[in-house]
Amino acid sequence: MQKHPVRTAIITILLTSAATAAALQWDLVPGWRNRDASRPAFAADPPDRPALTGDEEINVRVYSAVSPAVVNITKTVVEYDFFFAPVAREGSGSGCILDLEGNILTNYHVIESADRLEVTFPDRSQYHAEPVGVDRQNDLAVIRLVDAPSEKLHPISFGDSESLQVGQKVLAIGNPLGLQNTLTTGIISSLGRRIEAESGVLVDNVIQTDAAINPGNSGGPLLNTAGEMIGINTSIFTIRGGGSIGIGFAIPSNTVRRVAADLIQYGRVMRPWFGVDGYALNRERASYLDLPVERGLLVARVASGSSADSADIRGADKIVRLGNERILAGGDIITEVDGRAVTSGEELRLILEPKRPGDVVNVTLYRSGARITKSVTLLEQPSRRSFRF
Repeated sequence: MQKHPVRTAIITILLTSAATAAALQWDLVPGWRNRDASRPAFAADPPDRPALTGDEEINVRVYSAVSPAVVNITKTVVEYDFFFAPVAREGSGSGCILDLEGNILTNYHVIESADRLEVTFPDRSQYHAEPVGVDRQNDLAVIRLVDAPSEKLHPISFGDSESLQVGQKVLAIGNPLGLQNTLTTGIISSLGRRIEAESGVLVDNVIQTDAAINPGNSGGPLLNTAGEMIGINTSIFTIRGGGSIGIGFAIPSNTVRRVAADLIQYGRVMRPWFGVDGYALNRERASYLDLPVERGLLVARVASGSSADSADIRGADKIVRLGNERILAGGDIITEVDGRAVTSGEELRLILEPKRPGDVVNVTLYRSGARITKSVTLLEQPSRRSFRF
């Protein structure tokens, strides 16, 4: 019988291949499918979305609820070049929708000197706005949208800034560097800070946070985990280049509530007017003038018709020379208002800031060496006043 080795080899290969295919089909080779399944399946459907942590759920919920209330504000300032040709310059910041009337809260420095204001919503729609009122002392302002549809308006909720605690989680939403509706998170780093606003005026009782705040965040809300606005982001400590270093400041919501209500109703803040001008005492002045205290406000002048005038607080009756300085002396020395120490005119202004016309304050002063306490009814600050305090 003649043998055919080639044909035999081919038949053997075919039979072996068939047997292997059958074994794989019927899973007769142990571990084969497991080895195959362990290979990366790049084209496979993605796995189920991983569950969010509790902290992530808070971030998502607050952002989803509040971001529709946060807008971008662009101001156009028209300046003139050397040849008196108009040149438009733009700046931007953030704002919060206050009500269904289209009133928006922001910082005063965001809209300062603006010739035109444009408000951009999260959906990129834009509307014109007009100023309602400004408060330079607290760096706050209210503007009002023109012809914006009511369905665009999602007012923000206010929280109580008096109940805040250091270490409490906070969230900030704003438009840093023009990047609209950006969320950052952090904690309250400190409370009761005193800072200098861009106008140069001191602002009291400010919230400090380490939530990232950058240029463009100004006027945006600082929020608690309930999604309530507990402050308006206003400024940062910065390094060269203007970046955030984790020290930001926000005007507390209780101040914002009072100021915004006045700006909407009156176009200005209804402040009391004490009506004095004077000198901050120090040891040298007190010793030279032979005064009974070393700290206080030495009253130089009292404005006619002011709260101080009505309470018979008295100004200087003589002029003395202290080195190269001439001082109006002989007036009352104010040392306390409602139990808080008065060391300067600026300190007196900060103490009176939360007061309203009609409120009564207890003023402790020294006159001719004697300690006196007076009840002073605060009168409304006129639009044009003689003295700052």
